[in-house]
Amino acid sequence: MIQIDKTVVSFDVFEKKFCCNLQKCKGACCIHGDSGAPLKEEEAELLEKIYPLVKPYLREDGIKAIELKGCYTIDTDGDLVTPLINNEECAFVIFENGIAKCGIEKAYEEKIIDFQKPISCHLYPIRVTKYSSFEAINYHQWDICKHALAEGKKNNLPLYIFLKNPLCREYGAEWYLQLEIAANEYKKYK
Repeated sequence: MIQIDKTVVSFDVFEKKFCCNLQKCKGACCIHGDSGAPLKEEEAELLEKIYPLVKPYLREDGIKAIELKGCYTIDTDGDLVTPLINNEECAFVIFENGIAKCGIEKAYEEKIIDFQKPISCHLYPIRVTKYSSFEAINYHQWDICKHALAEGKKNNLPLYIFLKNPLCREYGAEWYLQLEIAANEYKKYK
């Protein structure tokens, strides 16, 4: 692992080749799992505020789940997460041409809101674990992403480059520059 400011980055972030292939996985990360998308406290509050603007983009099942459970819930680990439909699909998921996508992001793309989507979704398959004095940035391996690994390998696209925009969104351009320097140094000694 390598430390940058108050983060500790797993070497997997440099080593894994990754590129989402939605035509193959159909957005499976939005519809499978035992918990909703992890949320920061400020994101949970923001979802409540923007829900009326996002609601027209959502499916009826998603609207029902949100109106029953709220824009966020607390999972079995005590974490804030998006609510689920039938304990599986994120309540904010929509489908376009058979591919699961984010209704929040759709409203963002149409310039209805200025919040793209929860950062945990934007960063996936990176998962961030917060500790008292640092954040651990790790690759989350899940078999539903096997096509993304194959696509990343085919294109020789490291995970940290694939996720440049969300990493900059979360940690800033200066932090990302340090990450690039660290990745280049890591390649020399690997």
